[in-house]
Amino acid sequence: MKNRALIVLAALVLASCTSRTPAPPPATIEPVPPPVTVQPPPPATSEPVPMPPKIKTIDWQASLSPMVQQLLAVEGINDGSVLLVNTMKNATNGSMQTGKATASLTRLIADAGGKFQVVGAEQLNAARQTLGLSADDSLESRSKAVGLARYLNAQYVLYSAAGGDVKQPTLDLQLMLVQTGEIIWSGNGVAQD
Repeated sequence: MKNRALIVLAALVLASCTSRTPAPPPATIEPVPPPVTVQPPPPATSEPVPMPPKIKTIDWQASLSPMVQQLLAVEGINDGSVLLVNTMKNATNGSMQTGKATASLTRLIADAGGKFQVVGAEQLNAARQTLGLSADDSLESRSKAVGLARYLNAQYVLYSAAGGDVKQPTLDLQLMLVQTGEIIWSGNGVAQD
């Protein structure tokens, strides 16, 4: 029995030797590539940066004041009449700051006394939005201005346009009776620096 037990033990020892998992092979060491040097791009040829076009500064108050004085002297207009000052139309050969011109025109008329009650900018913008008119509509027409004034219950509308050369535009103002669309006063002048 002892012999048998020894044989079984030896068989077990030998059997366990063959079922061992082999040891992993040693890790391989890969060589590190040399560092990559990044070449800076060649300097760009210096091209001059184009200058944006200069917008001519116009003294709107000085340019519009004489015409506003003529407008206020028109007879037959009841004091306190509601006036819509329409956005100045740019019919020049360039870009012009019509928003500043319209604001100056509105301020000159409002500060002149009680001849006209000028429609406020907030009320005007709300009416434009309601009627689907863009605030910077470059295709503004007299009929749109009269329609807007009717919507705002204004008795008069002041239509203004700048035309000709953008460096020294001519200014045209027309006071229109909203009820009929009739032009009851017209004035013109040249913009001043």
